[in-house]
Order: sequence, then structure tokens, then C-alpha cells
Amino acid sequence: MSSRRSRTITEEEINELISKLQSLLPETRRRGAGRASASKLLKETCNYIKSLHREVDDLSDRLSGLMATMDTNSAQAEIIRSLLRS
Repeated sequence: MSSRRSRTITEEEINELISKLQSLLPETRRRGAGRASASKLLKETCNYIKSLHREVDDLSDRLSGLMATMDTNSAQAEIIRSLLRS
């Protein structure tokens, strides 16, 4: 049986992770250096991820619509396919 070593995360490490997360969110970057609570930051992170998912879905739908109206052998279609491969 394998044993797992649990490691306690220090408050300093948590604060550093919160700070890093805060720097990744557009809303918190705009507000400046003011520090949000961890729970508020996690909620904002979840909302941001949801909005990114919606944006990806929207872009995917738009791309599908564009590809449906395009000649599949055209230069434009080939450019789109090459962009999707990279």
C-alpha cells in the first residue's frame, strides 16, 4: 500500500497563488493593486472561465457558419484549415 505524503500549504504560499490568480484576471488587473478576498477572486475566476467558454462556443459557431458558406477548395478555406491545424 502506498502512502501519500500530505504537505501543508503555508499562508504565504496561498497568498502568492491568490496574487498570481489575480494577475490573470482582466477585471482585477484593471482595478489595480487592491487585494480582493480569496472567495471573491475564486468567484470572479469561475465567471471569467465561463465567459471564455461562451466566447469559444460563439467563435466556433461563427467559424462553422463561415465554413458552410465557403467553397471548401478555395484559398480562404485552406487558410482557415491551416490556422486550425496550428
